[in-house]
Amino acid sequence: MTAPRTLLTTEPARDSRDFRTERLSADLVIVGGGMAGTCAAVTAARAGARVVLVQDRPVLGGNASSEIRLWVLGATAHMFNNNRWSREGGVLDEILVENMFRNPEGNAVLFDTVLLEKAVAEPGITLLLNTAATAVSKDGDRIASVSAFCAQNSTRYELTAPVFCDASGDGVLGYLAGAAYRMGAESTEEFGELFAPEESYGGLLGQSIYFYSKDVGRPVTFVPPGYALDDITEIPRWRSFDTTVQGCRLWWIEYGGRLDTVHDTEEIKWELWKVVYGVWNHLKNSGGFPEAKTLTLEWAGLIPGKRESRRFEGLYMLRQQDIVDQRPHADAVASGGWSLDLHPADGVFSEHAGSNHLHARGVYQVPYRCLVSRDVSNLLLAGRIISVSHVAFASTRVMATCAQIGQAAGMAAAVCARDGVLPAELTKPDRMAALQRELLRAGQHIPDLRLDDPDDLAGQAALTASSELTVGSLPDDGPAAPLDHSRAQLLPLNAGKLPRMTLTVDVAAPTTLRVELRTGNRPEDYTPDVVLAAREFSLDAGAGQRIEVDVEAAVDRPRYVFLTLIRNDDVSVRTTTRRVTGLLAVRHTGTQEADDAVGKPRVEFWTPERRPGGHNFALTIDPPLRAWSVEGVRNGHHRPTARPNAWAAAYEDRRPTVRLRWPEPRRIGRLHLTFDTDADHAMESVLWDHQERAVPFCVRDYVVRAGDRVVAERADNHQTHNVLTFDTPLETDELSVEVVSTHGAAPAALFAVRCYAAPS
Repeated sequence: MTAPRTLLTTEPARDSRDFRTERLSADLVIVGGGMAGTCAAVTAARAGARVVLVQDRPVLGGNASSEIRLWVLGATAHMFNNNRWSREGGVLDEILVENMFRNPEGNAVLFDTVLLEKAVAEPGITLLLNTAATAVSKDGDRIASVSAFCAQNSTRYELTAPVFCDASGDGVLGYLAGAAYRMGAESTEEFGELFAPEESYGGLLGQSIYFYSKDVGRPVTFVPPGYALDDITEIPRWRSFDTTVQGCRLWWIEYGGRLDTVHDTEEIKWELWKVVYGVWNHLKNSGGFPEAKTLTLEWAGLIPGKRESRRFEGLYMLRQQDIVDQRPHADAVASGGWSLDLHPADGVFSEHAGSNHLHARGVYQVPYRCLVSRDVSNLLLAGRIISVSHVAFASTRVMATCAQIGQAAGMAAAVCARDGVLPAELTKPDRMAALQRELLRAGQHIPDLRLDDPDDLAGQAALTASSELTVGSLPDDGPAAPLDHSRAQLLPLNAGKLPRMTLTVDVAAPTTLRVELRTGNRPEDYTPDVVLAAREFSLDAGAGQRIEVDVEAAVDRPRYVFLTLIRNDDVSVRTTTRRVTGLLAVRHTGTQEADDAVGKPRVEFWTPERRPGGHNFALTIDPPLRAWSVEGVRNGHHRPTARPNAWAAAYEDRRPTVRLRWPEPRRIGRLHLTFDTDADHAMESVLWDHQERAVPFCVRDYVVRAGDRVVAERADNHQTHNVLTFDTPLETDELSVEVVSTHGAAPAALFAVRCYAAPS
């Protein structure tokens, strides 16, 4: 508590006064506390940096906060694409997992508290809310200090650091520092991007304001404000409005792409308010919606959610071809997977559809060079302002991708401050390898990269398990799934001939069922358009018929194969209630047809159903699947890729245990464990209800032993990554992790067990 003040303070008149000034020095100053800035700050602080986080709003989260209320989403894309197990990792994963546990209903105010708690829990972060950056001083091509002002406490801040990060959305810091930037769309000719928009479509994405309604159980009168839109038919899609859709599902209430989306934001906001209140007046008072009689307008946004403004020029500019071709980058530090999603500049008033999507086959890498300003040598870029073309921006702009980019920037800044180097120096191969290793250790997901960690003592141990899962059958105890869509079961197969598989189907009328064995064009590809083999089965009417799929096809290396049943309205396939890490059933939900004119590939979409739906097929497999070896806990992958990458115990194992033995005692200071919180689940932060609080695959309770001695016990875990730090280092030649229980799924599974030596 602060010291009490006297009852009266007097101050004589003066010619003028200055605001109080505080001077703060740190290792890293971040301007912008949206998802990118928040994740950058937490990541850097955990890496040992002293961080000042400057946020011009009263809460963190930016577009994800209760002020705007857009869900956090990225590569998983509501699970509507083929980016299996692609949810972003690290700090963002912690946030989304924690939010689902505390807030499965998607309350935006509660999401604010999760973000704020993450920031204030780190002693290395000084958080300045309601504080706007106003000026920059430079020393040559470097930022020397940032001036900021907080109207809430009438305080001016002077902030110094060796490294700065702009995560402000509009690029306030980069702009004040004089860094090169772009606004609008590049022509097709500049980068050869065939998806680049024409002038009639517009070169900027607009802004949106959302609203929420509430049924109060009695008639409610609504008198619109005088500025509400009078003629709802000015909106070409006005017939699409109804009382069942609200919040960010009305993302297409968008405007401003023909204006300056930085300096004209207030004008854009007023136009959006006109639309929102005009829409609500239409719903309440047009007479076409009798169910609206008892609805009240519970909330309408006070500031617009921005999509696009400035993009700054870095050491590389990501473009359409990088995303669609899934090009590899030696300096990959993050991932993306949202479609190229362009919106017409006229937004809600446009005759065009609200969005125009181009989907790649899967996820792509984001290179570190896109995060490094080419003009300001100690400036890192994070969030939607990174160095990308307008077309590539259409994918990288979404918040989960921005957050993961922020994590990469935060780790890079911490390394720069620690080692006394500038951001561009981290592009050197040895430094980049070290940065990527630090990111992977912290839970970051970088496609096609595995953690090769020479400091992990687990790599030196003899590794055993109490049992290992083999899957020879999945019991027929689930609901029958009608083949109203083509359906498929993903099966992780080792190299060699495909196993013999037997399914059970119910048949309503005589028919022919086509079964195909499919895969992607590379092992980590979940777009199953490569047909390995096919068979057709003539079936009579009747329930419980078994069909045996035995083909001569083979795969050359471990990969997922899709056991695919082509749509047949007369057939249902039996399923199982058993859920296993790395096993997943999907269904065909549509196809993006190729369009060479815009560089659009053909992509069939095979997507899962959300739990409690989406059951695996009931089947037998001969020989059984052997894809859950204990070696999975140290292979450097912490989620399924071309295989599950997890150890799983046998179903009957009552004390599932992984054990590490060394030839002589090791001095262990930290133990890192990674559990399965289902990286395929999108975990939208708001509005989208989740049927679970904890993921059923996740280990809930476990015990760690050094030899026979219990050294740690954890109960009620629901997080992906657990780091156990031993105040007194363990001197032992044997360490074991026993899984006591999960949140429902069996068998127990672990993605990683890593051990690090205590400092000597």
